[in-house]
Amino acid sequence: MEAKIILSYEDEREAEAVAKAVSPDNVRVPSGLLIRTVRRGRKVLTSVRCKMRLQTFIATIDDFLSCVSVAERALSAAKKT
Repeated sequence: MEAKIILSYEDEREAEAVAKAVSPDNVRVPSGLLIRTVRRGRKVLTSVRCKMRLQTFIATIDDFLSCVSVAERALSAAKKT
C-alpha cells in the first residue's frame, strides 16, 4: 500500500518548520514501513509505503497527520505572540 500526502503552506518557512517537526518519523519505523517527508517550496510532500496490515497503514497515516496538526497549531500560536 502506498499514500502520497501533499500539504501546502503560506510560505517556505512554515513548510520547512512542519517538515522538520515530522522528520523524526523518517528514521524510526518498523521493517516493512517507510515514511519519507521532504519540503519542496511551500509544499510538504510525504510518501508512506506499508507492506504490513491495512490497520498499520491507516494508523501510520493517522499518527503522521496528528503530528502535522500539532506542528501547525504551534506555528499558529507562535504567530500570535
